[in-house]
Amino acid sequence: MDEIRTATTTTGRRRRPLRIAAIAMSSAAAVALLTGIHTGTATTPAPAAPVVGQPSPGYADLIERVMPAVVSVTVKRTASPETVTGWREFGGPQGGPDREMFERFMERFFGEDGMQPFQMPQMPRGNAPMAAAGTGFIFDADGYVATNNHVIADAAEVTVTMHDGRELPAKVVGFDADTDLAVLKVDAGEELPFVEFGDSDSVRVGDPVIAIGNPFGLGSTVTAGIVSAQNRVIGAGRFDDFMQIDAPINHGNSGGPTFDLEGKVIGVNTAIQSPTGGNVGIGFAIPANLAKEIVADLQDDGHVERGWLGVHIQGLDEDLAAGLDLDAPRGALVAQVAPDSPAAAAGLERGDVVLSYNGQAIEEVRDLTKLVAETDPGTDAEVVVWRDGQEMALNVEIGQMEVDQGVVAAATDEALDSAPKLGMALAELTPDAKRSMDLPDDLEGAVVTDVQPDSPAAEKGLQQGDVIIEADHKKVTEPKAVSDAVREAAERGDESILLLVKRDGQDRFVAVRLERA
Repeated sequence: MDEIRTATTTTGRRRRPLRIAAIAMSSAAAVALLTGIHTGTATTPAPAAPVVGQPSPGYADLIERVMPAVVSVTVKRTASPETVTGWREFGGPQGGPDREMFERFMERFFGEDGMQPFQMPQMPRGNAPMAAAGTGFIFDADGYVATNNHVIADAAEVTVTMHDGRELPAKVVGFDADTDLAVLKVDAGEELPFVEFGDSDSVRVGDPVIAIGNPFGLGSTVTAGIVSAQNRVIGAGRFDDFMQIDAPINHGNSGGPTFDLEGKVIGVNTAIQSPTGGNVGIGFAIPANLAKEIVADLQDDGHVERGWLGVHIQGLDEDLAAGLDLDAPRGALVAQVAPDSPAAAAGLERGDVVLSYNGQAIEEVRDLTKLVAETDPGTDAEVVVWRDGQEMALNVEIGQMEVDQGVVAAATDEALDSAPKLGMALAELTPDAKRSMDLPDDLEGAVVTDVQPDSPAAEKGLQQGDVIIEADHKKVTEPKAVSDAVREAAERGDESILLLVKRDGQDRFVAVRLERA
């Protein structure tokens, strides 16, 4: 302090009290404005009203209001661990072309233990009865409860525990694997407290949210946070469009509600991204505007009715768009048309790019998937496609999607990476090769036997076992057909060549850029 005093000038000593006075004056002015008490030199200032003890803007009132409608869901099931923790938990097949994608998704978002984040720890092995715990919420006073499909999958017995401790047996009214939603019904002998869905489209990034759930089987637990992002694609399925929140959610929060500050449900908590299986602040909720439609359908008759077009589609990158003479990578590229489907009847063809559906522009694959699914079966829809360098309008009578049918699109995992010669070896698709690869006898093409690392083909995702069935819109019957098409494209000055590739029974287009020496 002595050193400071020595270094302080006389001018400095005069300024210091002035700063303090200015602050004091600001405080007094604020008190005057808030209390209506005026101060001056002629009167004695009234004491400021104390602020200690004034209510803070917390969440207690909101929680008190909505908590009775949030329930714990306990499930007993007799099933192998593979059935409960694997792909079937989300309603998908035990094998098939999407299995690998799903396993990558599970490893990325839930760690090596798959669905473990959504189940009680240390679950028994083998075919002994297994228990799982999740969360749900009452959305109808008659006892209808919404939760996740993966919470109640393969359930032999479902019990709902109310906030007041009552345990009620629950009936599974219906479930929808595509959106991972389910509806339960309990009979309490009286009307039950319930919560309402809000408008998730009006939610903005940064809005505060409250999550309530049953983490680790502890029972009703409240966490708070904000909306971190919207429209997240996490590889969960056809209707992959999640709200991301940072309100902590953990094992057992599945099926629980995300509330806004009005007490409206704006999301259904479904997944977390975590390297450890615990909360790291990245959670995903099904948006309320999707959830309330699905829940209403399930409550009505136990299943969801969706429109069906009957095509497999994929996104476009710059190379694909250029290969199709399209001005920009937009729309949904038709990679395959299902036989006897509405799309086949209307004249859609492989290689068409769907630009709009009933007047609504298609910017990406999920736009078309969502619009078709929402269309009532039996109604007509106008589909505008890009074909041979021009737009064409087609009229389609939308069918009804059955459980085992793909929706409008079995959308591919992701848009292909752009890449800069092809860098792959091809062989004839012999009868022996078809048998060993379990391919149809009538399939024609050239099989990829090797892909050079860091080549354009490798960067585009081509791999051993892929069958090239078209090159530059021409049918491939032997490897020479591909090399001829590449040479012709290079002679025209094209930057890339469009290939149609079959893998795991699915067709998809790949535009591989031509690397010139």
